[in-house]
Amino acid sequence: MRIHHLRPAGAIVTLLLLASCSHASDAAGSSAGKPAALPKTLVFSPLSLAPPALKGLSEGVKGYAGGKGWEVIVQDPNFDSSTQTQQLTEVLSSGRAGAGWIIAVAPPAILPIIRTAQSKGIPLLVNGRPDEYGFAGPQPGITFDYVDYAAGGKALGEQLGNCVNQKMGGKAEVLAAQSSAGQAGKKEFEQAAAAALKATAPGATIVQSVIAKDRAGAQTDIGNVLQGKPGLSAVMASNDEGALGAIGAFAAAGKTPQCVTDFGGNDEVLKNVTGGKIYASIALQFQADMTQSFDTLVTMQANPRANGQVLIVPQKVVTAKG
Repeated sequence: MRIHHLRPAGAIVTLLLLASCSHASDAAGSSAGKPAALPKTLVFSPLSLAPPALKGLSEGVKGYAGGKGWEVIVQDPNFDSSTQTQQLTEVLSSGRAGAGWIIAVAPPAILPIIRTAQSKGIPLLVNGRPDEYGFAGPQPGITFDYVDYAAGGKALGEQLGNCVNQKMGGKAEVLAAQSSAGQAGKKEFEQAAAAALKATAPGATIVQSVIAKDRAGAQTDIGNVLQGKPGLSAVMASNDEGALGAIGAFAAAGKTPQCVTDFGGNDEVLKNVTGGKIYASIALQFQADMTQSFDTLVTMQANPRANGQVLIVPQKVVTAKG
C-alpha cells in the first residue's frame, strides 16, 4: 500500500481535524481570557479502508488515541478525492473535530481543507511534502508527513535486481504493478524503481505495467498479462495489493513467479516474505509513524497556529533472512 502518499504516503499520513468553535464561541472564549479549547476528537481520513494496511492503521489509530482519552472519527473516501473533500468539509463545519489526519487521495484537492483548518485554528497532519501542496516549507497549523518515495523506489528496484541476479542469472521479463494515477510520489517512485532495477540487473526488462488499485483487480489484470506474456516471471509491485494480486494470478495460471518485490509490507505480505513467495518487502513502519503522527498533533493542539513539522515515515527492507 501506498500510503502516499502510505501510502502513506503510504504512505502514510494522517489528517487530524480539530474543529474550533464558531466565531461567537471564539468571542466568548476571548472574553474569558483564553481561547475556547479544542475537543479531543481526531478525524482520520485515509485513502480508503479497503486496503488491509489502511484498515489496520485505522484500528491502530483508534486504539492508540483512545488510550490517551481521544475520540476517533474514521472516514472512508474509497479512493475518491471529491468524496474525501466533502467528508472533511462537513466534519470541519460540524464543530466536532479537534485535529485532523489526512492521507490525501489527491494532495492538490486538499488545499481548500488546509485553508479552512488554518482559518479555524484546527491542526492537521497531511501526507506528502510541503512542495506537493505548493508550499516552500512548514506551515502554520499543518504538519507534513511524507514517505520518501525516491528512497523506497530505489530500494524496491535494487531488491528485485538482487533477486534476478541470484535466481535468474541476471535476466528477466518484469511486470510493474503500479499505484493509481494521482497518488503522492507516484512518478518519482516509479522512476527510482526502474532506474535502480536497471542499474542492479541490466538484463532485467520491464515488459508490462498494470495499475494495482485493489487486490482482486490486480489479480485479474496480471492474469490477463500472463496469457500474452508467458515468459514473464518477475514482479515489482508498488503496493501490497499488486504483490498479493500477482501471487494469486500466477497461482491461478499454474505458475510460480521467481522474483516478487513489494512496497508496503502488510502482515500478509510479510508472511509471504517469510514463506519465500515474496523476495523482499520495503515495509513502511506504520506503528512508528502512527505514534509520531498522533503525538505531534497532540502537541500542535496546544498552539495550533504555530508552524507544524515535516516528518518522514520510517521504512525497512524485510527479506526472508530478516
